[in-house]
Amino acid sequence: MSEGDTDNPRPPETGTKTLPNTIKTILVGKARDPLDPRVFHSISLVAFLAWVGLGADGLSSSSYGPEEAFRALGSHAYLAVFLTLMTAVTVFVISFAYSLLIEHFPGGGGGYLVATKLLGPRFGVVSGCALIVDYVLTITVSVATGCDAIFSFLPARWGHFKLGTEVLVLIFLIVLNLRGVRESVTFLLPIFLTFVLTHFVLISFGLFSHLHLLPDVLRNASSEAHKSTATIGWLPTIFILLRAYSLGGGTYTGIEAVSNGVQILREPRVHNAKKTMLYMALSLAFTAGGILFCYMLIHAVPVPGKTLNAVLAETLFGPWQLGPFRIGPTLVVVTLISEGALLFVAAQTGFIDGPRILSNMAVDSWMPHRFAQLSDRLVTNNGIFLMGSGAIAVLMYSHGNSSLLVLMYSINVFLTFTLTELGMSRHWIQEGKLDSGHVHWRRNLAIHGTGLTMCLSILLISIFEKFTEGGWLTVVVTSTFVAVAFAIKSHYNGVGDQLRRLDEQLLGIPMRKHEFDRSPIRPDEAVAVMLVANYSGLGVHTVLSVQTLFPHQYKSYVFASVGVIDSAIFKGKAEVEGLKRHTIEDLEKYVHLAHKLGFKAEYRFEIGTEAVESVVELCEAIRRDFPRSIFFLGQLVFENDRFYYRLLHNETAFAIQRRLQFAGLQAVVLPIRVLAPRKDRPPRTGATPAGAPAS
Repeated sequence: MSEGDTDNPRPPETGTKTLPNTIKTILVGKARDPLDPRVFHSISLVAFLAWVGLGADGLSSSSYGPEEAFRALGSHAYLAVFLTLMTAVTVFVISFAYSLLIEHFPGGGGGYLVATKLLGPRFGVVSGCALIVDYVLTITVSVATGCDAIFSFLPARWGHFKLGTEVLVLIFLIVLNLRGVRESVTFLLPIFLTFVLTHFVLISFGLFSHLHLLPDVLRNASSEAHKSTATIGWLPTIFILLRAYSLGGGTYTGIEAVSNGVQILREPRVHNAKKTMLYMALSLAFTAGGILFCYMLIHAVPVPGKTLNAVLAETLFGPWQLGPFRIGPTLVVVTLISEGALLFVAAQTGFIDGPRILSNMAVDSWMPHRFAQLSDRLVTNNGIFLMGSGAIAVLMYSHGNSSLLVLMYSINVFLTFTLTELGMSRHWIQEGKLDSGHVHWRRNLAIHGTGLTMCLSILLISIFEKFTEGGWLTVVVTSTFVAVAFAIKSHYNGVGDQLRRLDEQLLGIPMRKHEFDRSPIRPDEAVAVMLVANYSGLGVHTVLSVQTLFPHQYKSYVFASVGVIDSAIFKGKAEVEGLKRHTIEDLEKYVHLAHKLGFKAEYRFEIGTEAVESVVELCEAIRRDFPRSIFFLGQLVFENDRFYYRLLHNETAFAIQRRLQFAGLQAVVLPIRVLAPRKDRPPRTGATPAGAPAS
C-alpha cells in the first residue's frame, strides 16, 4: 500500500496449512476478520444470552449458597423464614446498585474500573486482583460443585474418579472458550434452560404442596424465635442469623458479572445490560430464596455424600408417578444433572470476565501487556489459559473439596463489592455537595450506602469465620497478586520514563531539510524497510541507526506497520477505524522524516490481531514489490536481563526476525539499550546503535 493509499488492507489469513494449524482450526475454529463490519454483531450477546453466559454464575450459586446458610443455622432452622427474606432483599439491593453502576460506566470494567476512577488506582488494583482470584475460584467452585451434584446420584465406588473428571471438564471449557464467547454460550444454552425449568417446577411444587401449612409454619417460626430470644437472648439469636447470612454469602456471587462484561453485549449495551441484571435478580431471588424456604418446609437433614439440593429433589420429586410409571427418580436425576451442568455453565463467567479484567489491567500496565492481546478468534486467549490453568492448580491443591473452595471463594467477591459500593457512595456524596438540588443523589446514595453496609458486614464476618478454615489462603494469594501487580507497574513505569526521554532527545532533534527525489521507488532499488509501531523516539532511532551503520547504501525507505487490535481497541467499529487512522498518521510522519533527510519514502500497513503473523505477511508482499529490500527492526535490550522480562516484554522483533529469515527474507534487529538505574549514576537510556559507544 503506497503513500496516501487508505483502502482497507486485506483480511487476515488463517495461516499455513500445517498439521498444528489444521488441528487448531478443528478445535478452535477459523480466524475471524476484525475489520468485518458484521463481526461485532456476530460475537455480541443479546440480553437473554447474556443472562445465560453471565447470569449462570449467580443462578448456579443457589446450588451451594443456600445450603451453606441453612447448615449454619443448625438447630435454629426456623430462622430460615427470616433468612429467606434477607436473601431476596440482598439480591435486589446489590443488583439494583450494579444497574445504577452500569449507567455511570457504560463501557464495562465493573469493580476494577469503578475503584480506579472513584477511589484511585491503588484501590483499583486491589479490586482487580481480588476479581481475578475470585474468577479463578468461580471456575474451580463451579466445576467442583457441579461434579458433586452429578456424583450425588452415582454409585459411591465411582467417587475416586471425581477429581479426574473435574480436570477434564476444565480442559473442555478452556477449548470451548477459545472458540469465542457466543459459541460457548450457545452450546451451553440447553443446560441453562433445563436447570431453570426443573428448579422452577421443584420450588413451585415444594411451596404449593405445603401451602396449607404456611400459616402454621410462620406462627411456629415466630414462636420459636421468641423462645430462643427468651432462652439465649436477642443478641445471640441475631448473631446466629447474621452468621448464617454471611456464611451463605456465596449466594450473591456473580451479580457483578454483567457490569464487568458490558462490552460483549449487543447495542444498546446499557439497556441490554440492565435487562440482563433484571433477569438475574428475579431468577436468583426466586431460586435461592425458594430453596432455602423449601429446606425448612421439608425439615432437610444433611446426608453423607449428598448435597441438600439432592435431598430436596428426592423428597419432593421421589414419589411422583405418571400412571403406572415412577417418573420421580428420573426427575431427580434430570434435576441434579442440570444443576451440576449449570455449574459448568457458571464457570463461563470466570472465562468471560476474568480475561477481560486481566486485559483492562494489562492496558493500564498492572499486568503483562500480552494479556491485552486478542487471538484470531477475537478472544483474549492468554487470559483464558491463565484462568484455566489457575483453576486446575487450585483444584489439585484442594483435591476438589467444594466446602474448602466455597470458604475461599466468597471473601474476594465481597471485597470487590465493598470497594465498588464505597466508590459509588463517595461519588454520590460528592455529587450532593456540588449540587444539593439534584433529585437523584439521595436515592442513589441510599441504595449504594445500603449495599455497602450489607457487603462490608458479610466481608468482615466471612474473614472472621473462615480465616482459619481456609480463608487465610485467599487473603495470602490475593495480597501476593497485588504485590506482583505493583512490581509490574513499577517496571513498566521505569521503562516508560526512559523511552519518554528517548522521545525528548530524538523527536525534537533539529534537521537540515534536504531536497528529495519525488519519483516513486523503483523495483530494482536497494530499499530499507523499516518495521515501526507508533511514531516515537524508538522508531526514529532505528531510522538513524540504519544511516549510521550503512552509510550511503540506502536512498529509499518503505515504512511498514501493523495496527494491532487488542482488547482496548476491539470495542466497536469506531475504535477499529480510529486505530487504522492513527496507524496511517504515524506512518505519514515517518515518510515526512525521510523526506526531510533527502530520501524517497513510501508506507505500507496492515490491521490485525496478531503482530508477528501480520508483519510476516506484509513483509512478503513488500519483498515481491521490492526484491532488493532488507528489513530493519528496533528492539529494547536491557542492561541487566531478568528471567521475567520475557513475560513482561514480548520480544516481538526477535520473533519477527526468525519468521522472516525462515521465509528467506533478510532481517536485521537493531538494539535499543536500556540502562538500568544505578546509585552511582543518573538513570538514562542507552539509545545508541549496535556497535556504537554509549553516550
